Amino acid sequence: MQEFDDIYNIEITKKYHNHENKRLSKRKNRKRAMGAGRYFKLDVKNRFLMLLVYYRLYITYTLAGFLFDLDQSNVYRDIQKIEGLIRKCLPIPQKIYKLTKRLQTPEEVEQYFPGFLAFIDSTTEQQIPRPVNNRRRKAYYSGKKKTHTVKTQVMVSKNGTIIHKAGHKKGRRHDYDIYKKNHPITPKEVVNVFDLGYLGIEKDFPDQLSSLPNRKKRDMKLSQEEIEYNKSHSKIRIVIEHTICRLKKYKILADVFRNKLRKYRKVSDIVSGLINYRIMNHHN
Repeated sequence: MQEFDDIYNIEITKKYHNHENKRLSKRKNRKRAMGAGRYFKLDVKNRFLMLLVYYRLYITYTLAGFLFDLDQSNVYRDIQKIEGLIRKCLPIPQKIYKLTKRLQTPEEVEQYFPGFLAFIDSTTEQQIPRPVNNRRRKAYYSGKKKTHTVKTQVMVSKNGTIIHKAGHKKGRRHDYDIYKKNHPITPKEVVNVFDLGYLGIEKDFPDQLSSLPNRKKRDMKLSQEEIEYNKSHSKIRIVIEHTICRLKKYKILADVFRNKLRKYRKVSDIVSGLINYRIMNHHN
């Protein structure tokens, strides 16, 4: 409750007026004055609450309308109109990444990358409805999940903060291929921790520090030292799995994504920002 009140009182109330002015002024060939037309039945605080309920539970608009005493068409309108504002009020990965690219001193690097570690993963997949178009069906089909999906690559720090998040990619693409074309830049002192899906990264990106587990070769066993190293590597890398778990607690990123894909980035930004806000608020 305290975090909800802080986001609303400190961020939303200050930015709402300017956000509404910009939103209403975008329309060209306006025949009525700005602000004319239907008013929102709910105030800003309850619309923010409705967005959180919708993201967390991913209920239908019909049920959301019943809970908040709205018609289901108004639920869609209210959520859609406030998403841009909420996105501005949260520490989304893009904002943090702009800061981390300019880090200079070791003290600054330590602030955003505790232990000088960064954990990278692009295997977060979410199912989407089966595309009607044959080409899209083929492009979004994931051989790993045996269904149509979108993939999201994320980089997190040691405390679980989401530092970087690439836009969603088609499920057919390999994790490493996504990284090569959308890889985040980290300071030279930071060790980037990967799983075995990124084999070859040390050769392709020799200027960055990379850490991968040992791979078991055919007809050969790993030595005891290699086994122990893999165990310690997994214990360190579990941070990103916990972060992905936090993302999936929001059902809108766990269930079949029923909304338009053009909305996916905005949704994932807001969820990532909510997670970052909680982590930063907890550690502060």
